[in-house]
Amino acid sequence: MTAAPALLDDDRLDETFTALANPTRRAILKRLANGEASVNELAAPFDMTLPAISRHIKVLESAGLITRGRRAQFRPCTIDAAPLAEVADWAAQYRHIWEDRFDRLDDYVQRLQNQPDPTTPIDKQESESR
Repeated sequence: MTAAPALLDDDRLDETFTALANPTRRAILKRLANGEASVNELAAPFDMTLPAISRHIKVLESAGLITRGRRAQFRPCTIDAAPLAEVADWAAQYRHIWEDRFDRLDDYVQRLQNQPDPTTPIDKQESESR
């Protein structure tokens, strides 16, 4: 019975990654990171129709990445970072892999830096090592 929450988490993560896969949606989120905005304000920098922007907003809303408020006729969009935190948590489980690779790369670079320069004449290398 523990598989159901994991499946639910996987479905939510899939939905978040799907929403983030599109550059227009990422740009919308970047704009919303500065504060709430109307659909018209979000659409302004893009060369696309308002219905197209609305579809992108619906994908983001469905993934839980944005919420829409209501104040009279104004329905501002705001970012909800909770799904992004879930992505960060998911990626963190692989952190040890890339840290290990960076450590190995650093060791390799250190070894290269400690080797004599092959373009330096041998007599100069010998005098430098004394």
